[in-house]
Amino acid sequence: MEKHSYVYILTNRAYGTLYTGSTTNLLKRVWQHREGVFDGFTKQYRVTQLVWYEIHTDIIEAARREKLIKRWKRDWKVNLVQGMNPEWRDLYADIIS
Repeated sequence: MEKHSYVYILTNRAYGTLYTGSTTNLLKRVWQHREGVFDGFTKQYRVTQLVWYEIHTDIIEAARREKLIKRWKRDWKVNLVQGMNPEWRDLYADIIS
């Protein structure tokens, strides 16, 4: 059975504050951000809307991609989101169904 890993971007509103992360359990991790389970950046800035993600088969590759995206200019991250999700919809509802 193949285990997936994910790189994701959250925001607090369209074109708002952006947060990039990686995980092996996207549903659980986004839920944790939404519920404010852990103190930190996403809780402080209320960054809870999943607006972009990509799937990887290797957690090491997902972590590399996360670090790469975190170094990108903001405009590049916005373009990445726009390419997958031009309306900046919260994709959480899509992935829980």
